[in-house]
Amino acid sequence: MTLRNQVLIWISFLVVLILLLWLFRGILLPFVVGAALAYLLNPLVNQLQQWKFNRGSATAVVLLCVIAIIVSLFVMLVPLIGQQVVGLIQRLPGYVADLQALIRRWSPEINEWLGPERAAQFEGTINDLTRQALGFIATLPAELVNIGYTGASVIGITILTPVVAFYLLLDWEGMVRGLQSLLPQDYKEEINGILKDIDRSMAGVLRGQGGVLLIDAAYYATALSLIGLNFGLAVGIIGGLLSFIPFAGFAVGFALSLGIAIVQFWPNWWMVVAVCAIFMVWQFIEGNILYPKLVGSSININPVWLMFALLAFGALFGFVGLLLAVPLAAIVAVLIRYGVRKYKASTLYKGTNGDADGDASAA
Repeated sequence: MTLRNQVLIWISFLVVLILLLWLFRGILLPFVVGAALAYLLNPLVNQLQQWKFNRGSATAVVLLCVIAIIVSLFVMLVPLIGQQVVGLIQRLPGYVADLQALIRRWSPEINEWLGPERAAQFEGTINDLTRQALGFIATLPAELVNIGYTGASVIGITILTPVVAFYLLLDWEGMVRGLQSLLPQDYKEEINGILKDIDRSMAGVLRGQGGVLLIDAAYYATALSLIGLNFGLAVGIIGGLLSFIPFAGFAVGFALSLGIAIVQFWPNWWMVVAVCAIFMVWQFIEGNILYPKLVGSSININPVWLMFALLAFGALFGFVGLLLAVPLAAIVAVLIRYGVRKYKASTLYKGTNGDADGDASAA
């Protein structure tokens, strides 16, 4: 088979895969989450097998322990977080009205500082942002419900996801052997090398991305609650969980926290400065240390491309696309690096006399 035919086959396979993902995007969420859970838990199951557990018992023990931890956290934290989130959504229009009142109270100072024309532009900008924020808040519950019903039902998430994870874990080794048997013999070693690179990259992405989400949510929720910000726990959780989109978690959390802090603590500006410091310091740590080390280094791509992947897959597949964007970006990055290596080793890059020139220069 010629190289051209191989490339056409792989491109056709990729197009068919994307088409299938798009067609079934409405029911993929429990399967995506179940597959990710199985992928993360497979090393633990393998370890139990080394301790003389059979595959079925090891799978059941690991999955039951994980479910117990998740349910415990759900029972302890979700009622409190849910109460704060509902309270925040109900209270936000009041916060917006209070902010507008403060701006009107500061109008003389703003006019003196900026001038009448710029002050009017500033007030118009604030009012536009306020209307957009209120529109987003008004549609947020409907969007959450829409995600729940189009991505997967509550029953699908709570029941189907563990079932998918269990059966994938149970037959993981069989699936791997089946895929190995389908690899073309002439290229089996080379393809296995690529698959190992993808495996390392995927493991790093899932651990890194999950670690960033948890650390961000824990930090923001703890810090904002400690300084006494109203609904600090809810704002921190929202900002942390949105951090899988570069800068989105920071922007949403900072805007909500700053608006609440101005209304709650005015005229104590030191508390407003403290809220700003919480976000600015952590944004520096996350952007320069946490995210590059845990996520960016795992897939070795620029955050700009991560944002592009999130926007592109989100537009194509909705909420499921957001979950798939970073892992798929990791896979694409591995394949691109492999393609670049092959290109640099080819006569297209070196030229027909590339090796001969290299030998002559070395002599």
